[in-house]
Amino acid sequence: MGTRIVRFSGYISVPMQLVSKMFGRTLREAPSDAEMACHVWLARAGLIRRLATGLYAVQPMGHKALKRIEAVIRQEMEAIDGQELSLPLVQPAELWEKSGRYNLIGSELVRFKDRGQHPMVLAMTHEEAVTQVASEELSSHRQLPFMLWQFQLKFRDEPRARGGLIRVREFTMKDAYSFHKDQECLDEYYQRAYDAYVRIFRRCGIEPVIVQSDTGIMGGKVAHEFMLQSPMGEDSLILCPETGYSANAEIAVFAREGIPGEELPMERVATPGKSSIDDVAKLLGVEARNTLKMVMYGAEIGDKTEFVAVAIRGDLDVSETKVKNALKARVVFAATDDMIRAAGLVPGYASPIGMKGGILLVDLSVPVSANLVAGANEAGFHVKNVNYGRDFTVAGPFSEPVDVAQAAEGHLEINGVHRLKAVRGIEIGNIFKLGTKFSEALGCTFQAEDKTTRPAVMGCYGIGVGRLLASVVEDSHDDNGIVWPKEVTPYHVHLVALGQGELLDDCVKLAKELEAAGFEVLLDDRDERPGVKFKDADLWGIPVRLALGGKSREQGAFEWKERKAGSEMRLVKATEIVEQVEAFYKG
Repeated sequence: MGTRIVRFSGYISVPMQLVSKMFGRTLREAPSDAEMACHVWLARAGLIRRLATGLYAVQPMGHKALKRIEAVIRQEMEAIDGQELSLPLVQPAELWEKSGRYNLIGSELVRFKDRGQHPMVLAMTHEEAVTQVASEELSSHRQLPFMLWQFQLKFRDEPRARGGLIRVREFTMKDAYSFHKDQECLDEYYQRAYDAYVRIFRRCGIEPVIVQSDTGIMGGKVAHEFMLQSPMGEDSLILCPETGYSANAEIAVFAREGIPGEELPMERVATPGKSSIDDVAKLLGVEARNTLKMVMYGAEIGDKTEFVAVAIRGDLDVSETKVKNALKARVVFAATDDMIRAAGLVPGYASPIGMKGGILLVDLSVPVSANLVAGANEAGFHVKNVNYGRDFTVAGPFSEPVDVAQAAEGHLEINGVHRLKAVRGIEIGNIFKLGTKFSEALGCTFQAEDKTTRPAVMGCYGIGVGRLLASVVEDSHDDNGIVWPKEVTPYHVHLVALGQGELLDDCVKLAKELEAAGFEVLLDDRDERPGVKFKDADLWGIPVRLALGGKSREQGAFEWKERKAGSEMRLVKATEIVEQVEAFYKG
């Protein structure tokens, strides 16, 4: 039987798959390390198998689902004028040195030397490579804009692998890179990519939560993350339903609720053995919001390591991302006791009063809060009624307080009217306005209309294909297994023969009719009990299950059962099956 184009899935069809010949088996128990539903069901359905921590084989049925997702992505990338290419996984370290990321990224980036002793890397992302390639082709503004994209393997030596395909070390990304003559051109294209991402995720059955995010190692000034809202997500998202504001908690902004009061004289009080905010507040009969805490870091800024102390109200947490961004630091890390003492501070009893060295960042919550309890820089003592401006101010290169607090549930949105909501999310895609960071570093320039030479303005757009597959399952399953959305199901129809002989022959006949109409069919031809077959059918989650037994055959009909919740079994005449499957997938 030859191949043909499938009108619904967008890629080439193949003959029916017999379950008796299918590689991969279902499991009755979940793997011991499976903590997320997507890991449980992908493993139990036989779609993935673990080779090592963070390394998975995607088995044939799982691979078909991946190809469905890739077909959706390819259609949407082509719809926004993307041109597909392929860039190498192994890259010369020189490119990463030019961009400055070779030394910026830690052990997650695998470095090695080839047989000629040339330093190389296993790429975890492809900004350097695509910019180098573009630099060799781009010469004139007339060539702009253009977008290049690929499906490509990446390797990141991830220390926190989890969730099956959610966080792995080796993975396939759809990454895309756009090149523009100016910021206005990028802004226009960025919105096109944003809209394409919304379509991709909706076609995969996910309604994404879209949040502003940190640009991280990518650089640039604007970035958005597309999230699947899930209690198992690693990211904390801050939302305001009334205003529509949404951001990753690490960069979300919010209004500080002040603590007014007339400034009182400072008073030194004994707090023996009490160094935590909770212990001090309880001892002195105040709330955590009436205290001032100091959070100390070391920061790699330029070619120096600086001591940094953050003064923040005791009821708030510090966002290390905001600290890092405020300092323009490559890395921040917890300060050692020696670093703290060198700045004239006492660990456990540190105070901005009397700090002798380093950088002091003061959060916006401190100036609006009167008479706080702070450390006395003396073991066993604190000071009451500490006030910003009178008793201390910022120190170092900063002249004003800055936003370094992490937003949380119940904080006021920036206008001070509505309360923020916190939810968890799984990142399923991200887009960045990179600007000229990589084009300047790698010489990707063009001659502008005024004959000047300018660096291309770039955008970047990524989706982890395996993570998206896992997220679809995380979002679409029940207590019995996967419930595939129509566009990404590995098969369109699951035919179940409840016997052999003529029953199986009739199922084969129907399978061929469905294939002729452009549908892919999974046919369970095994000599197994109906209960076993139906149990596996629920695990695999194909949207339409058609079963044929002796009674239904006598009526010239198949038992039609949809996998979605609440669907009831009904009899459909064999002569009407193809028409009804067509209606189901067009609907």
